[in-house]
Amino acid sequence: MESLDDDEVAKAFAAGEQAAFAEVYRRWGALVFTVCLRSLGDRAEAEDATQQVFVSAWRGRAGYRAEVGSLAGWLVGVARHRIADAHAARARRAMPVATEPVCAASPSHDGDVVSRVVVADELARLGQPQRRILELAFFGDLTHTQIAERLDLPLGTVKSHIRRGLGRLRDRLEEVDDDESQ
Repeated sequence: MESLDDDEVAKAFAAGEQAAFAEVYRRWGALVFTVCLRSLGDRAEAEDATQQVFVSAWRGRAGYRAEVGSLAGWLVGVARHRIADAHAARARRAMPVATEPVCAASPSHDGDVVSRVVVADELARLGQPQRRILELAFFGDLTHTQIAERLDLPLGTVKSHIRRGLGRLRDRLEEVDDDESQ
C-alpha cells in the first residue's frame, strides 16, 4: 500500500480494503489528530476524537466521493463533526442543572397553581433515579440520550423511567382535576 499514490489508496479505502484503512491512518492520522488537538486543547479528548473520526470514516466510507475532493479533506470534514460533538458534550457536562422545580411567579389562574404544586409534590414522591431523570428532562431541558450519558444509564432505562414517571404524574393530575370539578 505504501507504493500507491493518495488517489489509489482512497479508492481502495472506499472499496473496503482493510489494508487501505491502515494506510489511510498512517498517512493522515497525524493531520486529523493535530486538527482535533488544536480545537479541543486536550490531548485525551483529541485522541478520542481522532479515533471516532477514523471509525466514522470507515463506517461511512461509501459516502466518500473522490470526484468531490481528496480523502484528506474528507477526513478533516469528518473531524470537524466529531470536534463539534466533543465541544457540545463538554458544554453539556459544564451546564448546571436545576435540582428543584421552579414555579412561575404569577400564574394565570388558581388551577395552574394547584397543578404546579401537585407536580412538584408528585416529583418529590418519586424515587431515584426516576425523579432525577424527570428533573433533567424537564428542568434541565436534556434529551433522553444526554440524560443517559450524564447518569451513565442505558438509554432504554431512561426512557422507561420517563414513561412511568409521566404516567404517575398524569394519573395524579387527573385525580386533582376530578376533585376540583366535584
